[in-house]
Amino acid sequence: MTTTRFAPSPTGYIHVGNLRTALMNYLIAQKAGGTFVLRLDDTDPERSTQEYADGIKQDLQWLGLNWDRVEKQSERLDRYNAAADELRASGRLYECFETPTELDLKRKKLLNMGKPPVYDRAALELSDAEKDALRKERGAGHWRFKLDQERIEFTDGILGDLSIDAASVSDPVLIRGDGQFLYTLASVCDDIDYGITNVVRGSDHVTNTATQIQIIQALGGTVPSFAHHSLLTGPQGEALSKRLGTLALRDLREQGIQPMALLSHMARIGTSDPVELRTDMAALVEGFELSHFGAAPTKFDVADLLPLTAHYNQALAFGDVADQIKALGVPDDMAEAFWAATSANITVLDDLKPWWELCRDGAAPMVDDEDKEFIKQAMALLPDGAWDADTWGAWTKAVKEATGRKGRGLFMPLRKALTGMGHGPDMSQLMPLLQNGMRR
Repeated sequence: MTTTRFAPSPTGYIHVGNLRTALMNYLIAQKAGGTFVLRLDDTDPERSTQEYADGIKQDLQWLGLNWDRVEKQSERLDRYNAAADELRASGRLYECFETPTELDLKRKKLLNMGKPPVYDRAALELSDAEKDALRKERGAGHWRFKLDQERIEFTDGILGDLSIDAASVSDPVLIRGDGQFLYTLASVCDDIDYGITNVVRGSDHVTNTATQIQIIQALGGTVPSFAHHSLLTGPQGEALSKRLGTLALRDLREQGIQPMALLSHMARIGTSDPVELRTDMAALVEGFELSHFGAAPTKFDVADLLPLTAHYNQALAFGDVADQIKALGVPDDMAEAFWAATSANITVLDDLKPWWELCRDGAAPMVDDEDKEFIKQAMALLPDGAWDADTWGAWTKAVKEATGRKGRGLFMPLRKALTGMGHGPDMSQLMPLLQNGMRR
């Protein structure tokens, strides 16, 4: 069975960069009829909070990315300890005692010599007595995985065939000096135990993937199929990390972005396929092809979500928005006509509010100096009695016959005089709402 996972750390809210990873893994599982696991990487007790864990779930549910089960790394520490013991017994995990300052000096020295800043494995030369002395002096050391210094080759689902020289990579730290398990070991154990078959994540993890492949093999696990998607940038190619504070999913939700608009966009950017609005998850799953994504950095602009959101909202049936319209205070006998008149003039659903305020309260007329006499004459020709769908046509015809005006010179001043703006819904639909709203 195809099994994928999304593994956020509950140390913050999901942003669009996280979403790309979550969506790809979700769609792969859905397309194969497999399992999608939500794994909370909460081994950092100081930064992980229940608030963020709940927020991650809320954001995924808002999008419709429903998981099959939830796993928490904080509940699996015994498993990680057992895996560490296994690696120690096989000689693949060794204790190191360098301080951050010492490691930094080593890196700088190697760079000055024109060499890659790879850890020199000095800790492997320590005797038991030297290790005991360092523990007394500095406390427990950190633990590194001893890589087999050979080429690590795998076929990436997006990037194609890759070959990483393990000799050019530092032995990864798996356990900190304070005993905290780092992402690499915990993730490997989870992927093995949960039977993860496919992993999609950002291209900044390619080297990590190579080292994880060796750790998986050292623990007797089956290596998943890996794919690394390109990283998102801002619309001008700038680093997106500088703007992520404004690109949390909850912020987009507050702005009125529709989930399917966001998902439709994220499922296609980075491919040569046109971005098309999908109105349901089944259509999104059917049109998803991982192999269509490229390696080049992918530009993301929130502005691109607005036309898709507008398209989605404008196609909604009245029943889909009836509660929201009622919450605005629109009377039941006006609600459906109000939606019919205004739906084509909104981007987000919150745009309905000012249209109702216009219908309810009217607006200060907008009259250009050259139109003052024309508007005065036109207003005298407004039909008495209740306005209906034919009122606009009858009124403009009468005004045209009386003044000789036609086209834009006729219609635009009349619209501006009634609504205080030069754009908006079809006036034949809007006029009855204007009168009825102001009468109540």
